[in-house]
Amino acid sequence: MRNANRPQCGWGELIGDFFDTSGIRISNQAMAGRSTRTFIKEKRWEKVLSEMKSGDFLIIQFGHNEGSKPDTSKAGYRGVLKGTGEDSVQLTWKDSTVETVHTYGWYLRKFVRDAKAKGVTPVICSMIPRNQWEYSLKGDTTSKKIVKRANIDYGKWAKEAAAAEGVFFIDLNTIIADKYDVLGPDEVKKFFPGDHTHTNADGAKVNAASVAEGIKLLQELSLSKYLRK
Repeated sequence: MRNANRPQCGWGELIGDFFDTSGIRISNQAMAGRSTRTFIKEKRWEKVLSEMKSGDFLIIQFGHNEGSKPDTSKAGYRGVLKGTGEDSVQLTWKDSTVETVHTYGWYLRKFVRDAKAKGVTPVICSMIPRNQWEYSLKGDTTSKKIVKRANIDYGKWAKEAAAAEGVFFIDLNTIIADKYDVLGPDEVKKFFPGDHTHTNADGAKVNAASVAEGIKLLQELSLSKYLRK
């Protein structure tokens, strides 16, 4: 949703192009490389929460940085437990600080509950697809390549967290993946100049447009009235 390391660009940086900003102010508080866990640890969530007020909307998207086994190493400091349950693990850091690490869904529910307590309307988005492809199979016949979805892990868990809290959900992963499938691997590769995760401005524009489409599909979400006609 945000990336200062150009040419990488997050869709949150371009979402304002799809809104009538004379009626709504957009504050992009995302930061590249953070997981649900580190967004809280770095007190970024504390800052967001302090600035939100009743009547605001909060768009939440995580999932790209959660996957490592949670521990106190450089490789695992961002990791969370998989799923949406209440299980947790305690970690002890070198300075004897004890940290309780929860599931991905637990962190999403925390964001939602904290926001709702302030009169804010949360919207959870599933993560954007990576530039990773797999073959779709029809019976015993290998079909065309399609973008790898997140509908068995982080996309699924994001949807479940939204349902558990009764808040709006945008299946952004599927909306964008369907577009990528039409464009094909060669065209989509142009959106990812450095790796398979971070888009450039062209990719971010496609993804921002997809967020706007997802908002339009949620007829009861009043945020849609601020979209450009």
